Amino acid sequence: QVKPIADDNSLPSNDGLNKWVESEIGASHFADERLAKRFGTLLGMLTRRVGDSLPAACEDWANTKAAYRFFSNDRVTEQEILAGHFVSTARRVLSSAEETFLVLHDTSEFSYNRGNTSNLGFISKLPNGKPRSHPDPHRRLRGILLHSSLVITTCGLPLGIAAVKLWTRKEFKGCNALKRKVNPTRIPIEEKESFRWLENIRQSTRLLARPEQCVHIGDRESDIFELFSVAKDLGTKFIVRTCAKRMTKDGGTSVAEVMTESLAQGVHQIRGRTKEGENYQAALEIKFAKLLIHPPVAKAKRYPAQELTVIHATETSVPEGRDRIFWKLLTNLPVKSLSEAIEKIEWYAMRWKIEMFHKVLKSGCRAEESKLRTSEGLAKLIATLCIVGWRIFWMTMLQRENTDEEPTAVFTENELNILDKLVKPKRRETSQPRKLSNYIRKMAKLGGYLARASDPPPGNLVIWRGFSRLNDIHLGMLLAKGNVGN
Repeated sequence: QVKPIADDNSLPSNDGLNKWVESEIGASHFADERLAKRFGTLLGMLTRRVGDSLPAACEDWANTKAAYRFFSNDRVTEQEILAGHFVSTARRVLSSAEETFLVLHDTSEFSYNRGNTSNLGFISKLPNGKPRSHPDPHRRLRGILLHSSLVITTCGLPLGIAAVKLWTRKEFKGCNALKRKVNPTRIPIEEKESFRWLENIRQSTRLLARPEQCVHIGDRESDIFELFSVAKDLGTKFIVRTCAKRMTKDGGTSVAEVMTESLAQGVHQIRGRTKEGENYQAALEIKFAKLLIHPPVAKAKRYPAQELTVIHATETSVPEGRDRIFWKLLTNLPVKSLSEAIEKIEWYAMRWKIEMFHKVLKSGCRAEESKLRTSEGLAKLIATLCIVGWRIFWMTMLQRENTDEEPTAVFTENELNILDKLVKPKRRETSQPRKLSNYIRKMAKLGGYLARASDPPPGNLVIWRGFSRLNDIHLGMLLAKGNVGN
């Protein structure tokens, strides 16, 4: 059993945080028991001081030096760091009464623009303002790429991470440059970076052990025929946003031609928000059809054609100040009515939640501000922060879902008492049973949430600020009790 915060020189511990750490990584296996103990200690410290640097989170030189040794240890891998969390994710899925689970897949870049980046690999390149005639008109960004798979309910509650792949590039040549030299459809998928989509789908489906109840969701980067074939072999489902020119019928007719000629089955109203934060309402014209989708010519010998459902959702008018909504989706789920097509569109719309999870890692956990010097060390740190970031995101969504969970599912009695004393309950709340959503809102108020009638639900930023402040207050209370006893 992992005993996370048990160092003799550590400050008084938070029992609730200890219990969470133990439950979350109890199934982790490391090459040495001391590594397991150190990881538990480190995860507790990073969770208690979300967003702080390693020295600030570790609080003294002994723990800081131990953290640096842990992240530089060749016997520690990202998969070992996340193994316990993967098991906890599967446990939450099995204990849930939900019939369908959405597995969101996406890739994010973590760049480290600082003086000495010689030990970091490449992630992308950008123009540096020099003319094209210059020998090197681009600047190359160094860092880590993360491809993660987040499991959520159809209501949007994140249950945990099911698969993660971290990597970096030794050399970045650019996809467009490669396309001029070789046809990408003729390169085996195992030799491409897009192979990570197949690996994560296999791992997450195997982990959750309920392939028929999993719906894997990906953006246009996931529009690869190999993914359709893997999903069929695993007996699982998918919804992807398509961008490739797909052929149907006898192989000489494009899907776009068929969908253009088909009639709309209805109109669906949606609400959204622009990048500037302004709300808008849009009407989407819905078309759907079940078609025989052929693989690319270069892949025809390896993969047979599949019957898939094509869904097109097009905004009926051209808006001002933003792009027109035009979603082209492919799925192997049955779609026989307008309501079922709308359901699949709404499931795909949940994909933004994994982008929010990546934002938590960057803005809340500040993963891009780490000063670790090697790609290997940064990959292990990001893997650890994935667990911390998921918990922050989970608490945020718990409050929005207004779940029936008991407050003790997140907080200890000491923490609940602190929140009651610092944030007085409203009059109507005093006569009602304690609700988890109310206590998460109280914690958000510690982070600066105003809770005005017109305010939206608290976001990840005020949640992690409030969580960090609550931990500091709780720690102060424990210290005061210890001083009284001396």
